[in-house]
Amino acid sequence: MTAPTFDTVPTPDAEVAAAARARQDNLTKPRGALGRLEDLSVWVSSCQGVCPPKQFERARVVVFAADHGVARAGVSAYPPEVTAQMVANIDAGGAAINVLAELAGAGVRLVDVAVDTDAPGTHKVRRSSENIAVADALSEDEVAAAVAAGRDIADEEVDSGADLLIAGDMGIGNTTAATVLVCALTNTEPVAAIGRGTGIDDAGWIRKTAAVRDALYRVHPVRSDPVAVLRVGGGADLAAMAGFLAQAALRRTPVLLDGMVVTSAALVAERLAPGARAWWQAGHRSTEPAHTLALAQLELEPIVDLGMRLGEGSGAVVALPVVRAAIATLAQMATFDSAGVSGRSDS
Repeated sequence: MTAPTFDTVPTPDAEVAAAARARQDNLTKPRGALGRLEDLSVWVSSCQGVCPPKQFERARVVVFAADHGVARAGVSAYPPEVTAQMVANIDAGGAAINVLAELAGAGVRLVDVAVDTDAPGTHKVRRSSENIAVADALSEDEVAAAVAAGRDIADEEVDSGADLLIAGDMGIGNTTAATVLVCALTNTEPVAAIGRGTGIDDAGWIRKTAAVRDALYRVHPVRSDPVAVLRVGGGADLAAMAGFLAQAALRRTPVLLDGMVVTSAALVAERLAPGARAWWQAGHRSTEPAHTLALAQLELEPIVDLGMRLGEGSGAVVALPVVRAAIATLAQMATFDSAGVSGRSDS
């Protein structure tokens, strides 16, 4: 299969952003008084190409589910079979992402990219990625197919009317692969990037660090090639998320990034499609050290910081009402002129 390539990413509308900023400065409040909400409202306006911005009508969470062979090396507090069990839980509506998405007014879609079961799937690439500590995660054809699957999913969602996208993850062992991506692309030593994931003990942390170190040794020769990094040290879900995030930017659709796993894929997506990060906001900051490293590399400031480390898209969905508030204030607040309120005196 041909290696994935992406067209030039468009930029959000700078003229509309300027108009949104001017409108913010004329609302009935001191300039800058709404803090980050003002910046978010300007970002949404620039992505939508309209001022004032429109409230999101079809926000969509896509949870990318996959198993990782490295989970068999004891890098997680949970056994690998939990992936399939949690996939069933999300599908039944019983997971945190289901509850939080409903509260935030977002729909949830679950995609089996590489869960280690015989269950078929439209975008399923394989059963589990290989153990990255000792082997490449995917073949060249598989990584290309996974990136293509992510692109197709983004197109499907946008073509169905999605006006905001959120990527989520589900897969035991996925933070190990995600840490490999972050370390490789930020030139960071594993000991400075590895956290406790699902709650591993000291012995588990040592095993995880060893797995990341061994994978990095094999990734190092190809780290200038983002697709090769996904193939050697990533996984089918990470490759699909990278394609999804890059394609969303190409389709001029804003994205709220979730935590560690999704943001590691965003690092790759920015290399696949330079400029894509202008279409993204960081929903939250997780407790994983590698997540902070990835956010710094992307120059993204998280909207909320609540000590969350669940994944599934949960942190980004918690941030969605904040973005909705930003839109509402810019669109619905009165201006000084319309309210008959005296403006600022600069004398």
